[in-house]
Amino acid sequence: MSRTGNARAAAEDSLEDYAFRYVPRTFRRWSAASVGATALGSIAFLADFSIGATVGIDHGTANAMLGILFASVIIVIVGVPVAYYAARYNLDLDLIARGSGFGYYGSIITTVVFAGFTCIFFALEGAIMAQGLQVATGTPLWLGYLVSTVVVIPIVIYGMRALERLHFWTTPLWLALALLPLLWIIVSDPESVRAFMSFNGNSDGSISFGAVVSSAAVCFALTPQLAEQIDYIRAMPPRTPSNARSWWTSFALSGPGWVIFSGTKQTIGVFLAVYVLVKVDPTLGHSATEPVKQFVGMYQTLFPDWLAVVLALVLIVVAQVKINVTNAYSGSLAWSNVFTRVAKHYPGRTIFVLLNLAIAYALMMLDVFTLISFVLSLYANVVMAWLVTIATDIAINKWVLRISPRFPEFRRGMVHDWNPVGLVSVGLASVLSLLAFAGLLGTAVKPFSVLIAIGVAFVTTPVVALATRGRYYLRRRSDGIDSPLFDEHGNPSGERLRCHVTGYMFERPDMLASAQRGLHGQVQYVSSLALTLDDSDRYVLPPEVTGPPHWATDRGRGERDGGAGRHRDRDSRERGGFAA
Repeated sequence: MSRTGNARAAAEDSLEDYAFRYVPRTFRRWSAASVGATALGSIAFLADFSIGATVGIDHGTANAMLGILFASVIIVIVGVPVAYYAARYNLDLDLIARGSGFGYYGSIITTVVFAGFTCIFFALEGAIMAQGLQVATGTPLWLGYLVSTVVVIPIVIYGMRALERLHFWTTPLWLALALLPLLWIIVSDPESVRAFMSFNGNSDGSISFGAVVSSAAVCFALTPQLAEQIDYIRAMPPRTPSNARSWWTSFALSGPGWVIFSGTKQTIGVFLAVYVLVKVDPTLGHSATEPVKQFVGMYQTLFPDWLAVVLALVLIVVAQVKINVTNAYSGSLAWSNVFTRVAKHYPGRTIFVLLNLAIAYALMMLDVFTLISFVLSLYANVVMAWLVTIATDIAINKWVLRISPRFPEFRRGMVHDWNPVGLVSVGLASVLSLLAFAGLLGTAVKPFSVLIAIGVAFVTTPVVALATRGRYYLRRRSDGIDSPLFDEHGNPSGERLRCHVTGYMFERPDMLASAQRGLHGQVQYVSSLALTLDDSDRYVLPPEVTGPPHWATDRGRGERDGGAGRHRDRDSRERGGFAA
């Protein structure tokens, strides 16, 4: 297939779900409340309960609770700027990363890290479902792993539309099964609450900063869930005065606010582990971290054994399907994004759904669930280095230092291929934190490896940006199109332009002027999709000569041209670099 034909095929693919480009207004037809509810539906995962139980048994209730709280606060701080850019500019995390310190190809590194997260957590959730099937029906684990893998395929290949319907119909059932019995136990059995509060686990009962940080380190590995939330909230409608309240509420709860629900579930996980150890079976030991054992034990104190097993299985299957369709969906977007940019070919997102599932199944067969604490603690070091770097670039480099372009530019030809800001920050923070995690910086430092990742990334990101004077963010300041990038409310423009390569209409934020002029010398437009799939630079405008920011020279024209000029003025100001 020719490159032009390949671009047309990608544009026509109804399953593509904008895997590597801006999400246009024509696709974003849901209300803010609907998008928010769909995004929150994906956090029904049961790994939270297991993570909370693991840190609770290892460090006791007090240390676990403080660790969960500490991790939750940091995740919210990191999540606010990143999620806002996704919801406001309708971009996924890879597109945001391109213009926030990594460059067009540099962001591939962060996308691979995220794709790995979706595989790991798919494996953890799939293992939980397999455990449930084994307890309820005697199904062998290997077969349970296979069932939990293939069951999501019919849903996930249809993308956002199918996921919205799934979460709408299943979330009330999940909430009822998970919370109503728990609330009854808390109200009717105060002794269980006292046992939970005084539980010491494998610790001596004292509060230790090292134990708190070690608990938080496991929880930090959940931070990439933010990227999965972003894969939903990038479909938020334009924010206008009429929907502002609903928009901000949905953004806050389903964007950075997801961790409030996650932290609550982790706390419940500690409670359930203590409950089954004290009230059901004191010999369970570390098996009390398995959600299957937790919910079966809880239900058995309220219902006959057969009903307890049935209810637990229904809860586990519903929760597993809800989260793993999201894991498979987000993972397929990530792998598709990486492959398309590297190979300049788009084979369809379904291929990457299957790839993601194959990797997850292999991890299940390797019994990754039994190593959950170690795997997540290790992974958290790289995860926090990556996400803190992006959040710092947005919050500090864009808004405080104004050295990074305010608008998260993502189009090929507009950004450099590689940006040392993000690459140096992630590389240095990851290496130092992993050395600490391995004990090579001393045993006293080992428990604090994830704090090293956070601190180094936070400091290095602005330092490298200042040292390079922001030269590696933008390859061009102007995309060559003389129309505003934003509408009167500051939303990405809905104006549609024709791509001369594919022949299809794309919205203004997806378009650039082409280096190829028309038959009569007129300006032609090219979509970011066509540029992604083209293996040459024939459509890419040449780099601009370094000079004063484009917005500075346009200010007078903006004032003369009225509203449209003012929007052009704002557009170019937000694309400005260090000198701005």
